[in-house]
Amino acid sequence: MLRTSDLRARDVINVLDGKKLGNVNDLDIDLKTGRIRAIIIPGPPRFFGLFGRDKDYVIPWEKIRKIGIDVILVEARGLTTDPQADD
Repeated sequence: MLRTSDLRARDVINVLDGKKLGNVNDLDIDLKTGRIRAIIIPGPPRFFGLFGRDKDYVIPWEKIRKIGIDVILVEARGLTTDPQADD
């Protein structure tokens, strides 16, 4: 069994370019089915972190290729951002 806290402790790596995207910050869950729809990762900091962060990365569950002991490998081509992160 995998817990939410277990996912948060793993680095998320994009297999297309080898870039570390960050750590899982939140999950998008379908309440009707109880399934995870996407993982949410905080976007990169703006201007050395002084002006907050860019929008969050939302990576659909189907784009996850492997969940390992200490990393999550995703195929993130053209990352979408969270539309609610503008608040």
